[in-house]
Amino acid sequence: MDIRPLDEALSSSPQIAPEDLPAIAALGYRSVISNRPDGEAPDQPSAADLRQAAEAAGLIFAHVPVVGGAISDQDIADFRQTLAKLPKPVFGFCRTGTRTTTLWALANAADVAVDDLISRAQAAGYDLSALRPRLEGIAG
Repeated sequence: MDIRPLDEALSSSPQIAPEDLPAIAALGYRSVISNRPDGEAPDQPSAADLRQAAEAAGLIFAHVPVVGGAISDQDIADFRQTLAKLPKPVFGFCRTGTRTTTLWALANAADVAVDDLISRAQAAGYDLSALRPRLEGIAG
């Protein structure tokens, strides 16, 4: 697993497998959020299989699928609301971790300085510099 902390509440990761969930729980995560739609790739596990494995490991599982490059304001609101309800810390994932990181930044842009969001994402290995205009638009 390639776990990349974004803040104290959320870490981002590329795609995981059901057999990874016990190790995620053992690391202290309390919830998992999947941002990958089912069926993007033939080899990816389904959200249902991941949910079953997460719950068996004692984790809460949430599925907020979004299409990369087409993240809507509703997607951001859904992610923000879901993340707020989940027990922390949360392990988030998608194909590469970029969608989860993008959603995190967009969901926090009204409350956290844009430079800080971009810097934290960069420290985790995600370049969100192209997202700056949208983040600044949310920040007002």
